[in-house]
Amino acid sequence: MDIIEAKEEYAAALRRGQKEYKEAVAAGKSPHPAVLDELLSDSTAQVVQEVGLLEIPTGRIVGTRSAGRITTFSPSFLPLAKPASEFAVKWVNLCMAHLGETGIRDPITCYEYLGNFYVEEGNKRVSVLRHFGAPRISAQVRRILPTPGDDPRIQAYYEFLEFFKVSRLYLVQFRRPGDYAKLLAHLGKEKDEFWTEDERRTFSAYYQYFLDAFEAIHPGFSDILPEEALLLWLKINPYRDLGRLSASQLRSSLAALWPDVVSGTRQTQLLDEKPAAEGKGSLLSRIIQPAPGQVAVAFVHQLDPATSTWVLGHEDGRRHLEETFGDRVVCRSYFNANSDEEATRLLELAIEEGAQVIFTTAPKLNRVTLKFAVKYPKLHFFSCSVDLPYSSVRAYYGRIFEAKFITGAIAGAMAQNDRIGYVGSNPILGVPASINAFALGALMTNPRAQIELRWSCCPGTPQADFFRDGIRIISNRDVPTGDKMYMAFCNYGTYQMDDQGGLLPLASPVWVWGKFYASVVESALAGTLKDDKSNLRAVNYWLGMDSGVIDISLSDHLPGGVRILAELLRDAMRQRTLDPFRRRLVAQDGRLISDGSRRLSPDELLRMDWLCQNVTGSIPEFDELLPMSQSLVRELGVYKDKIPILKEKSV
Repeated sequence: MDIIEAKEEYAAALRRGQKEYKEAVAAGKSPHPAVLDELLSDSTAQVVQEVGLLEIPTGRIVGTRSAGRITTFSPSFLPLAKPASEFAVKWVNLCMAHLGETGIRDPITCYEYLGNFYVEEGNKRVSVLRHFGAPRISAQVRRILPTPGDDPRIQAYYEFLEFFKVSRLYLVQFRRPGDYAKLLAHLGKEKDEFWTEDERRTFSAYYQYFLDAFEAIHPGFSDILPEEALLLWLKINPYRDLGRLSASQLRSSLAALWPDVVSGTRQTQLLDEKPAAEGKGSLLSRIIQPAPGQVAVAFVHQLDPATSTWVLGHEDGRRHLEETFGDRVVCRSYFNANSDEEATRLLELAIEEGAQVIFTTAPKLNRVTLKFAVKYPKLHFFSCSVDLPYSSVRAYYGRIFEAKFITGAIAGAMAQNDRIGYVGSNPILGVPASINAFALGALMTNPRAQIELRWSCCPGTPQADFFRDGIRIISNRDVPTGDKMYMAFCNYGTYQMDDQGGLLPLASPVWVWGKFYASVVESALAGTLKDDKSNLRAVNYWLGMDSGVIDISLSDHLPGGVRILAELLRDAMRQRTLDPFRRRLVAQDGRLISDGSRRLSPDELLRMDWLCQNVTGSIPEFDELLPMSQSLVRELGVYKDKIPILKEKSV
């Protein structure tokens, strides 16, 4: 390259820098690189580590150590100085060296803070290389460690430091704790497994390939990180596909997933109304897209009705659809989707057989459900789960804690020695709210009530333990269907034990899935079943007693006064005039959760991870659980982000 060509390159870089400068000013942002000294607090002692010589990604060079000459650069280090300036002359010489035989060989010196780099010496080298799109630059790096704390970004950074020890890569910088473990799992690597040079090169090439697709299709969402988009992409695609797909195929697969990428960065909508509340739609919408005369519905279950009362309850919901809608609905059920491979086969079969609305009824099917929802965007997918951040799949579940509050009130009234046993199911989202609601209900009728908590997901014999300890009122798992047979046998619900071990049923929460399924089909038949992808927001239905999805079954053995109280509480809950948690709330450790002046938000209720002061017991740790419970807790556990990630079988 001769000097004339180098000057032309400077002129081109200057035009880009001036454009970027104007755009930053118009957007109310700084038109120059960031300054590290301005980010660091003078009062905070700085711990500096010598990292050494590295190849660092140029895209993570965001500023300078001091404010020295930042006005010479746009935010991405493009030049702003006039062509006749001394700066421009030096830039042109570096440009000639970069494109000549010698190249730019001297490393820059910089500081790294929270995964980004701030140049101390070598700004013009960065400017030239950024102009020509060089992905990496050699640098002598010093690391400034932030003060550890509860900030998720700081916690994620300290996880990065562990990731860096084994990978020696700066390419990905997650903001959420747990994301590095997820990435390693998708790559089939253990947390402490050192990377080979080939593995580093392969991942770097794959990530750049993905980054090119990300930048080609994302429409300027500055709050979305490409590494976070990659995590979601890897959830439904094998890592090896990054080396197999063409550029256009990769862009297409990411574009199809894009609504879910965006929804994952936004607050999930927890709706407490059924889909029928969406209305009947405008006359114009019904003319353009007329309502179907018949809707084909598929239910895909992890197990079967012979082995799972959970499946049996959903099958009752299917029968309710058939009885309610007659020949306007065609329902088919698919059983034993107990692996990703079998779930894939059954979902493909359901779609081949014409399914338009598909319900998957177990959280373990979430991953495969998302994959199919992305693949078949014109179909409607629902997953019986909570906390799904995907706009392609709607989640649905019940606020079972409302009915638990009523059974707690019954238990408090019936407990002669003030002691009540509670058998928890699994430490998943929503379950602590049920335990606490039960405990608060018991306090309402018996201010001395104490709840002794055991777990069916852990080794042991809770009912035998309660009997031995003199506890005679027990709350167990919830009735899966409206059939009172389950409560009569005292395998479910709240019941009373006599001194000989005889059991007497009292009451139980009941799941009534048909109410929800009917609302979805009614909306589909009316042609108003919405597609949340256009809103780029995830929707989770969390339905309570007012919707009919949750009910309570009362035994004929209840004393008259207690039954009247339970019916009054049920009516108040259905009318939403009773809130179990609108009161002073104190946790086991003495923390004041609420003074009673406010309602807890749906998110606070769903993610509750504390227990009331009158509960004896604790939420079990993951390694205390029986193997059969661990897969569910991985999906929905109250501490799921802290559970060691299972690495992929193959990559």
